[in-house]
Amino acid sequence: MLTASGLSLKRNGKTLLNNISLELHAGEVTVLLGPNGAGKSTLLGLLCGLNPADLGQVCLDGVSLSSIEPQLRARYLAMYTQQQPLNFPFRVEEVVALGCYPLMLDRDATAARVAACLQQFELESLALRDYTSLSGGEQQRVQVARVLAQTGPDCQVLLLDEPVSEMDLRYQQLLLQQIRAIAATGVSVCCVLHDLNLAAQLADRVVLLQQGRMVAAGPVDEVMTEEHLSALYQVSVRKVETVSGSVFISQPGAKRNGLL
Repeated sequence: MLTASGLSLKRNGKTLLNNISLELHAGEVTVLLGPNGAGKSTLLGLLCGLNPADLGQVCLDGVSLSSIEPQLRARYLAMYTQQQPLNFPFRVEEVVALGCYPLMLDRDATAARVAACLQQFELESLALRDYTSLSGGEQQRVQVARVLAQTGPDCQVLLLDEPVSEMDLRYQQLLLQQIRAIAATGVSVCCVLHDLNLAAQLADRVVLLQQGRMVAAGPVDEVMTEEHLSALYQVSVRKVETVSGSVFISQPGAKRNGLL
């Protein structure tokens, strides 16, 4: 289990996170929701150990993340970030293979793992393509496949920062299925999303962030209410029941002011 206790962070005099505490439980998917600038990506950066907090700590099974050697930490924890700069003419299969590096696999095992990840995201036909020649959505699928290649038998935590932002509907659903399958193996998953309906579909638990503060956290049905979401996004959000289930819609022109 990954636990964060009292995380606070300031940059240039601005408070980015203020006393954030949460637990990521094995086998559960936690989704972070909030408006732009709420601190979602910043929080993921602290949870994975990329950046240190000014106050508080992050622990994996009771051990401070900062005390775990980086390559070993990469076996326990995998992360997809929004920014994936790669300007070298690597083949798609080579990019995905980068995810296998922390696992210390031999050549045959790496090739088999890469092939499996390419197949999962229907990337086989792109395997030999120059990564830089791909569309934004194709590049995102490749980068997600790379991160999932890192989720070997020792992986305990998977962090995903807006992993479907450039994917079409088909691949959004494909990734959600893969995330649920990974969680079912006992991995703790934390994912940043903006689509409320995808969040409700994927999450076991939801955390709402606003101006660097955690304003609500808990099971989906308790947190993703019209009242909470309308206050969070300062726009009227309605939960509508359909024959296929509940959907969230926002009403143009209707604004709600104030913090939760």
